[in-house]
Amino acid sequence: MGAMSLLPRIRVPLRVKFLIALMFLVTSVVGAITLTMANLFHTDKKTYIHDLTSMIALHTAAETRSLLVGYQERINVFARLMGDRRVDPDEKARLLKALFKDFPDVVAVSLYAGGREPVTVYDVAKLDVAGLTKQAFLAFRRDRSVPVDRIRAGAVFVENSTLLPALPTLTMAVSRPSPDGGTPVVAAAVIRLDSLLRLARRSVAFETFVVDSRGAVLAHTDPGLVARRAPVSWIPESALQWLLGPESGGGSEPMGFTKEYVHEGVEMIGGFARVEFGNVLAGVQIPKTAAYLTARELLNNLIGVAFLLLTAAVVVGLLWSRLITRSIERLSAATRAVAKGDFDIQLAHRSRDEIGSLAESFNQMTSELKVREHALKQAQAALIQSAKMAAFGQLGAGIAHEVKNPLAGILGYAQLAMRKVGKEDTTYTHLTIIEKEARRCQIIIESLLRFARQEPTEYSIVDLNRVVEEGIAIVDHQLTIHRVNIEKRLSPVPAMRGDANQLQQVLMNLLINAQQALEPDGGTVRVATRVCNGFLELRVSDTGPGIPPEIQPKIFEPFFTTKPAGKGTGLGLSVTYGIVRDHKGEIRIESEPGQGTTFVLTFPADEALGSAEAGGPRVAAAA
Repeated sequence: MGAMSLLPRIRVPLRVKFLIALMFLVTSVVGAITLTMANLFHTDKKTYIHDLTSMIALHTAAETRSLLVGYQERINVFARLMGDRRVDPDEKARLLKALFKDFPDVVAVSLYAGGREPVTVYDVAKLDVAGLTKQAFLAFRRDRSVPVDRIRAGAVFVENSTLLPALPTLTMAVSRPSPDGGTPVVAAAVIRLDSLLRLARRSVAFETFVVDSRGAVLAHTDPGLVARRAPVSWIPESALQWLLGPESGGGSEPMGFTKEYVHEGVEMIGGFARVEFGNVLAGVQIPKTAAYLTARELLNNLIGVAFLLLTAAVVVGLLWSRLITRSIERLSAATRAVAKGDFDIQLAHRSRDEIGSLAESFNQMTSELKVREHALKQAQAALIQSAKMAAFGQLGAGIAHEVKNPLAGILGYAQLAMRKVGKEDTTYTHLTIIEKEARRCQIIIESLLRFARQEPTEYSIVDLNRVVEEGIAIVDHQLTIHRVNIEKRLSPVPAMRGDANQLQQVLMNLLINAQQALEPDGGTVRVATRVCNGFLELRVSDTGPGIPPEIQPKIFEPFFTTKPAGKGTGLGLSVTYGIVRDHKGEIRIESEPGQGTTFVLTFPADEALGSAEAGGPRVAAAA
């Protein structure tokens, strides 16, 4: 043990551990995948090729059906226009020319109505480009007539009608209701096979073909078979009979299947699928040798990709581990900085994994710490400001007490002088004004003294209207010099139990807030009282800018204020909330941006209230 302790401990970095684990994992996974795929290729390659052939055949059938349905819609457009007798012949000719331009695949359209000869319109330019004359084209159409009776019965007819290699075409015929309710009209169109031929040439490994309702090649990887309208002699007879038989009625028969057969001495794997449109089928085939060669090539490619993946895993592992450990190192350094009181640090993160989540949580923590530090400083400043305001209130109360005595002397001498002067004398009028204003000052000072007096809460019978009058008298001058007009709408209300001094403080807080909200242009503040549903209601409304909805739930929180520093402590509405709560009252806000703000206070009437043990008010913000 002693000898072992003398050996140096080897420090293995985290990125090396991560790389070793990644290499082991990638090697294990790639090896397991390679062995599994090799076994699957050797044991199930036949099933795989059959499934792939069937899938490609079904996909080809689906695309073929989509093309044929599109052709059917185009035929219906031509047929509606050709059968519409309300359209002027010249206008109809112009519209048909436009349709040929919009649907360049359409070469000619014939309309079979009743027992009359078919009416045919065709694109002369397409015939000229292919070197085909009008007479030869019409003669070919007469020789290969469409089965009109079967089509009128509801069948859709599709066949290869290629006349020249330069103009590979198919003929599609569908029935339409007659405009006069008689025998259905049959519309037959000659359409270029360009889209179907592109579909047949899409696959490189598979030979793709489409067979029409008469068992001839409609589209093929080899265009020569299409030009000759060659029969599909290589398809097994049983498959051909089922696929080209009556269309499926939705039973349990498969839409397609695969089959192995010999074509021109070569063993083939073929997949066949019913198109479900006009007794057309789609098929693909591939030589067995080519199919297995593809599987072997795929296995060799897989082994090569495995080695490339292993090499790439080494490089990516080195870079990735470096990125991860670098993020952890940054986080460790940032943690040390926060421990020293630096809350401004933020980690840049782009990843959305656990490291990114950790960095985001760290940033959120530092932001919250910074906010709380700022809030703590604000709270400290608010407490200092609150103490200053309390001291100022005491000083104001002392000044008011000192002014009260000289004011009483002014009032007494004014009344004494009024007795010695006749009422008709102008001096008497002046003395009357002096007495009135002196009494008003006396009321304001007495109210200010009551407001500043630190007294325990004492509930008594209170006249809410009188509380409103006295509170307005205290702040009336301040509101007037700020161009704020006060409107009173006081209705007779019953008495309530409460503390008049505290209720007066609530009113003054709301009035001062309203005055500050109306700065600098001034406005109107309305104070109203009434009885509503058995409760006393006090409403204080202003014509200010209103309170945003996102701020309304926070305005009663202590120290929350939107005013600049030095203009508010954030305690006024919090104190108001507490006083209303102590009076078992309710306070809510009605405000919309730009529509002003209304504080609605309701108190119970004629109820013997206890002390502050009553439940808190319900605070609701009404939009």
